Amino acid sequence: MAYIGKTPTPAPLTATDIPDLPATKITSGTFPALNGSNLTNISAGKILQVVQGNTTTTVQHATSYGDTNLSASITPSSSSNKVLIMIQQACFTGGNSGGSIKLLRGSTSIYTPSENYAFYGDGSSLDLRNYHCFNFLDTPSTTSATTYKTQGISYNSTAFKTNSSFTSFITLMEVSA
Repeated sequence: MAYIGKTPTPAPLTATDIPDLPATKITSGTFPALNGSNLTNISAGKILQVVQGNTTTTVQHATSYGDTNLSASITPSSSSNKVLIMIQQACFTGGNSGGSIKLLRGSTSIYTPSENYAFYGDGSSLDLRNYHCFNFLDTPSTTSATTYKTQGISYNSTAFKTNSSFTSFITLMEVSA
């Protein structure tokens, strides 16, 4: 690195440079463990609670949305808090078919894909198993128990299934406003 004028002289840190760290920790080369209690004066963005649901029940879907049996409920501690929803929906489709997953808060759809083939297998002899995963940040504006669930739809037949031989998960995280 080039400098204009005199090159600075490197100097090691001393205990007076870091007043809250004991000098013995500096000279021994070890530092104290950090945890969430060290994070002070932060009011927004903290994870306040985590809830998870799962299902292994296989559901075969038609060309209209139907429940996947994947759901979980959370009770926000403040109406201004948000809920981060993480979906890992196990999906299966046979050849030249597919489907999509939408997210609901209670009976209200809060995320619906623009197409009903977000998960698709192109090939007549294809069997495709995978997870359809997505996240959604919701503002439920309530302190009442709130249930989130997924529904599935088949693109063009009944060959689209959810939870077929796999476990699906929904994780809800309350995030402070």
